[in-house]
Amino acid sequence: MDRLMKLTDLNRQGGIGANSLFVQIGDLNILIDCGLNPKMAGREAMPDLNALRGVHLDLIIITHCHLDHLGSLPVVMRQHPNAAVLMTQSSRMIAEKMLHNSANVMIRQKQEDNIPDYPLFTHEEVDRLAPRLTGMPFDRVKKFKGRKDEVDIIFHRSGHVAGATAVEIIHKHRQIFFTGDVLFENMRTLQGAKFPAGHFDTVVMETTRGTTERPPGKERVHEIARLIESINSTIASGGSFLLPVFALGRMQEILSVFHDARKFGRLIDCSIYAAGLGIALADIFDEVSRKTQDVQFSRKILKELKVKPMPRVMKAGVDPKQNALYIISSGMMVERTPSYTLASGLLGTARNTIGFVGYCDPDTPGGQLLKAHPGDEFLFATANVKTKVKARVERFELSGHADREELLEYAVQTEARSIVLTHGDADARAWFVEQLAIKMPKTKVIDPVPLQLCQV
Repeated sequence: MDRLMKLTDLNRQGGIGANSLFVQIGDLNILIDCGLNPKMAGREAMPDLNALRGVHLDLIIITHCHLDHLGSLPVVMRQHPNAAVLMTQSSRMIAEKMLHNSANVMIRQKQEDNIPDYPLFTHEEVDRLAPRLTGMPFDRVKKFKGRKDEVDIIFHRSGHVAGATAVEIIHKHRQIFFTGDVLFENMRTLQGAKFPAGHFDTVVMETTRGTTERPPGKERVHEIARLIESINSTIASGGSFLLPVFALGRMQEILSVFHDARKFGRLIDCSIYAAGLGIALADIFDEVSRKTQDVQFSRKILKELKVKPMPRVMKAGVDPKQNALYIISSGMMVERTPSYTLASGLLGTARNTIGFVGYCDPDTPGGQLLKAHPGDEFLFATANVKTKVKARVERFELSGHADREELLEYAVQTEARSIVLTHGDADARAWFVEQLAIKMPKTKVIDPVPLQLCQV
């Protein structure tokens, strides 16, 4: 019985949001990730940390620096001042910038939306807690001792974004594998996942794209070509192209792709505007590239592409008519971001295009726009703008998450006794439950209920 792992999903709403798993292995209490839900506000956006009250938390592991995995870290560190905090070396270089930006956003939201809980942490607190963050190389064994038990921890590259890691934990010859967010394909700036082949007792697996079957012809190389073709036709027709992107990883990847395309004469000559945290992160990616070789990115790309900052004043509902390419956050076009404001001005003109290259939660403005049809009325509520859908709205299959078939294939070859499903909407998890039952009939498949302890 002492070899049973206990696991509690602390993400209140389940699905994809404030990702956080409380894992008990032997006498060790480990928290894997502590994120913020981008659709929620205040303390409701956090994981429910009540399960950790009175618990001696030994270790916090951060799989990567997207805020749905990192954003509540200062809060749990404050509550558990003796817990060690472990992440990859690249994530250690990125984490502080992400948390400082999050503090800025919360301070602004407190003023604009009167959210009394904000900020959940301050800049001073981030600075004070930063020395507790420890970076660890990939593919090295780190022993971690509890009061009686000991585990070996190994980080494995998981693609997805700079610094992202899967986590292998070995306890008394039992191997447990947490995939984290994973992409097996190589990107322009980042190698794909390098997972160990062979058997694990337990696999805890993300399921983000469980409802998405990649049709033939939608491979990454073809989708990049289609994206560039769409940009070229939009600009040649006198329109503007808006590409909402995630600041961490996706903006740097897209800039690198466009740099290559421009160098080989495939991308039309046009003004390129970029804005948001992604530009500030370009400096850090340049440093990560030089110091760890985990990513391939140079800040010179911005200069060679002649990237311009966004105009300081953007008016909601107004098309700036710059005949330009805009690469700006947020990737899901959430309210009060540059992409949301600009989209409210571009959407009502047929010559413009809005293209999405990553996951969009169905409840976000980006997700709602992808479901809209030409001619529909679309409301930008916080911008107080209603307009008809006249611009082209396109999705390009360039997700930072593995296709469901790839994850399923990996799970099957592990021959795991137990598989735990995480990081996916209910329909996505349901697809994995059904497929795993067919392909791994002897495996116990667990879809955890939020905040309910399960034994694995």
